[in-house]
Amino acid sequence: MTISGGAGNPQDGHQRPSATGDALKDDEASAERLENPRNGLHRPSVTGDADDLKDEAAERSAIGRRLDGIRSTPAGRLTLKIAVGTVGAVLVVAGLIMVPFPGPGWLVVFAGLAVLATEFHWANRLLDFGKRTLAGWTAWLGRRGWTVKILIVLVAAVAAAAIVYYGVKLTFHIDLIAEARKLLTR
Repeated sequence: MTISGGAGNPQDGHQRPSATGDALKDDEASAERLENPRNGLHRPSVTGDADDLKDEAAERSAIGRRLDGIRSTPAGRLTLKIAVGTVGAVLVVAGLIMVPFPGPGWLVVFAGLAVLATEFHWANRLLDFGKRTLAGWTAWLGRRGWTVKILIVLVAAVAAAAIVYYGVKLTFHIDLIAEARKLLTR
């Protein structure tokens, strides 16, 4: 049985439909197209063709070359994902802990996401969302008058003070307001 617009099977002489409707000459031609990095369909082989990966890595930066060299083996890929995941997660958690306090909390969170984005696509999407949100927020704040800017700074300062007050009170059982009153009445 022959189906028009299909690709032939060299073993049985029958034809099968192709995805595009064009006739494919043989399976080697389609495999060659998938392995050609210039057409955008390139996929690294499961066995980790180290020579091809190393050739592509030569065109990248020193860090990219080093990471591609590590990724060229299955054990290297797994080790790199674990190391990047651990370092990125520690940075994100530490940054989130620092967010309410004065200092570089959000900067550390974004740095952690940037580290995670080197190996995980979800982190790259989250980092892009964060960048867009931050750009939108700063643009909105830039269009506001001084009164709104001062009000936002005051709200942030009150929130930070409340977090510090309750953090010290619940952790160390020290009432900072009572201690301040004692110091002022001396």
